[in-house]
Amino acid sequence: MAAVAVRLFAVPGRGRKALSRGGAPTAKNGAGPTLFYLDDLEVGQRFVSGSHELDAAQIKAFAGQFDPQPFHLDEAAAENTMFGGLAASGWHTAAITMKLMVEGGAPLAGGLIGAGGELRWPRPTRPDDRLHVESEIIEIAPSRSRPERGMVTVRSETINQRGEVVQAMTAKLVVPRRPAAG
Repeated sequence: MAAVAVRLFAVPGRGRKALSRGGAPTAKNGAGPTLFYLDDLEVGQRFVSGSHELDAAQIKAFAGQFDPQPFHLDEAAAENTMFGGLAASGWHTAAITMKLMVEGGAPLAGGLIGAGGELRWPRPTRPDDRLHVESEIIEIAPSRSRPERGMVTVRSETINQRGEVVQAMTAKLVVPRRPAAG
């Protein structure tokens, strides 16, 4: 079963209630999705990603290559662990989170350039979970030494179809200022 994704994007200048439905806003020239520069962001601004549906095959493939532990690879072995069943690697959940954010869950100009952060996995991600990411800008700090950019702190929660948070992340991101018109 394919997941249906509805993308919500922030509208600059409207703070916490700044979400609009129906696809990415386009640039004024209609050339493509709007990317947000440091100058466009506000504390409280929120972004919601599309979704990704996970199955046992994806969990096992990722684990086989990057985190080969029994509770990520084998249902029977996973039953006798603290997870009580097959669970995705936290790093797999983090990789899915990154994909969802890059695809529109945090449409920042210059890309998602990390400068540190904190990551938690409060509950396991399971086969058949449908994940999406909800992010909020919690701090904006223009750089004093590099006026062309600043640091934005973003809190993101990766949430399954039951509304359970499977990953919580606070990240500091380097975001460029809007280039001077010229």
